[in-house]
Parts: sequence; C-alpha cells; structure tokens
Amino acid sequence: MTAPYRCWAEVDLDALRSNLAWLRHRVGPHTRILTVVKADAYGHGLKQIAALLMQSGTDIFGVANLAEARNVRLVGRGWPILMLGACLPEDVSLVVCDGIMPTLSSLEEARSFSKEAQRQNKTVEVHLKVDTGMGRLGVCPEGAANLARAIVRLPGLRLAGLMTHFSAVEDDVAFTRQQEKKFAEVIKAIEALGIVVPYIHACNSGGVLFEPKALYNLVRPGLLVYGIIPPGKRKPSAMLARHLKPALQWKSRVTLVKEVPAGTPLSYGHTCYTRRRTRLAIVGCGYGDGYMRSGSQRASVLIGGQLCPVLGRVTMDQTLVDVTALPHAKVGDEVVLLGRQGRREITAAQLAEWFGTIPWEVLTNISYRVPRVYRGGQAS
Repeated sequence: MTAPYRCWAEVDLDALRSNLAWLRHRVGPHTRILTVVKADAYGHGLKQIAALLMQSGTDIFGVANLAEARNVRLVGRGWPILMLGACLPEDVSLVVCDGIMPTLSSLEEARSFSKEAQRQNKTVEVHLKVDTGMGRLGVCPEGAANLARAIVRLPGLRLAGLMTHFSAVEDDVAFTRQQEKKFAEVIKAIEALGIVVPYIHACNSGGVLFEPKALYNLVRPGLLVYGIIPPGKRKPSAMLARHLKPALQWKSRVTLVKEVPAGTPLSYGHTCYTRRRTRLAIVGCGYGDGYMRSGSQRASVLIGGQLCPVLGRVTMDQTLVDVTALPHAKVGDEVVLLGRQGRREITAAQLAEWFGTIPWEVLTNISYRVPRVYRGGQAS
C-alpha cells in the first residue's frame, strides 16, 4: 500500500473479528464477553471498533468514563455498557439517563445513584467491585457482603454484577490465587444472604489465558481482543498464541535520504555521532505521533524488510535511522514502526521493550494526528 500519509496506522478489522471468535471458543458458550474499548479502543479507534464488535456479537462494552460510554451509544443504542472507572458526582445524572452501568465501591456511591434513579424514575444496574489486591477501586472483601445487602435494599438499584481485578496475573501465580480465594469467599458470603448476582467476573486478558478456573460467567478481555499477548513471566503455549492476530500496524514514510561523514553529530543534544560514513533516512514520525522519545538510539524500524536502527534523539515530527545497509532506500519508502514487513516483524512487546514501557502504553500513545486506516471487517 502507498498511503497518502506521512504517518498512519492500519487496522485489520478481520483480525479483530477472528480474535473475538477465538475468545468465544476459549471461554465457552456459558461465559459472556465484555470487550474493553477504553482509551479509544486501545488506540484502534473507538467508534469503528465498537461498530465492528457489535456486528461480531460482543455482549457488553467496557469503558473508562462517561465520554467513552456516550461515544459507544452514538454507534449503536441498547448495548450494555459498564463504566469501569469511578463516576464523578456531576456525571451521575447522565449515567442514569443513558442507562450505563456504573462500578460501585462504596455505600456513598450507591446512595447517590439510588437518589438519582428515583428522581428519574429508573432502575440502574450496578456492578459491585471488590478490592482483593489491586488497591485501586473496590470495597474490602470483609465489607463486600454488607455493601451488597445495602445495595439491593436501596430503591432504584439492581445489583447486576460482582467483580474484582487481578493485579499481577501475568507474573505472580501465588498472589493471583490469593485474590481468587478472597473473591470466592465474598461470592459465598453474598450467596449466603440469598442475593443472586447475574454476572460474576474477575478475568482480564491475562486471567483468560492463565486462570481458567476463574472465568465465572463473564470475562473482560482488552489486549487479547486486539491480538496481543500480555507480557509477563507466564507464557501461553505457542499453539495458543498462533490463534491471535495483531490488528494494528503503525507505519510512516521516508521523507529524505542523505549521506553524512564520520563524526557527524545527530539530532538534539548531540547524543550520537556517526562512526563511519553513514546513509541516513529521515522518517516522518516522532514523539508528536506517539513514537516515544525513550526509543532514541534503542529502537529500530523496518525499511525494505530490514531492521534499521534509530540514531540520535527522536524529535517531535522526525526520526533519523541508519540505512547504510540499504543502498536502494529512497524518499517515499514505507517504514514499519509496528507490524510486519516481508519476513520480519516488530511486535508491540518488542517496541515496548525499546521504549521501556508496556504494550498497552505503546498502543494508547499513538497520537490523534495519526490517521487510522481500516481494512476488511465485512459481515459474513
């Protein structure tokens, strides 16, 4: 493809559809899928991805805040949406009006939603979060049953979900199993009160891969939907990993090719000097596009199917790379920042390692000024 862009991202909608189908097979027919589309669908484009997932049969959407929930509503009304983050007081009335499910961690939040539900003459479905070891949202396990009982007694509320969140499932088996045990005890305590909760959920992407006994009847995959294995000490089998297809490729183009002599200082701060006569390609992307400055002199790109190292500091709009080994490299050539070119591939995990971060940040950091180009996705 010759794109009319300086820097762009290609999103394979067929890969997303395939990943969701694999997830359905993985969790089985009795477990629903909440697809996480927060942070602009992990940088893939929320509205376009939500539309594709609606066609592909996701059950629930997971978002971080009201703005994201309302964008999903613009794509298709009637889909269940769970707001995974805490709700600001000024957003409560709109959350109730739009029929969005809030995540509750406290009695104060529950009372606020109950009051607003009565004012609007509506019933709000809520999910109660239990903090089993994340230290973020959620009620402590010891107080969860009492809070659940209070919620079901409040007018205008329906306890639709009970949830927790694994904090180190990709790395720490023992801690994760402790979280599972605490959550199981909470479930038992709530059931002992005669409270029936329709949805029980704990598994994020790592949980889906490594904790099959904790699937319950709802899972919340994020990274897996987009075809990426969460990094960590625990590794899935190679056969399992082959079923997933990365949906996003990030590309740019060569804007200039030049030769410089040995000893030439490169980019801001002169942190790099050429050791020999060097052929440079200037690539039309930089940290303004999300290509992180921390990748300076660590990252590589693909040009002509070969890895070409980044030289000097990444700047806002441009990056220097060494193409001395590519005598035929020219202006306009495609540059792959993330994805496959020929037989070589730069994965999100590899790019994250060069940037000193995680794949989630690599994807969500791709700037708004990088156009998303969509391929495939036609309903069968």
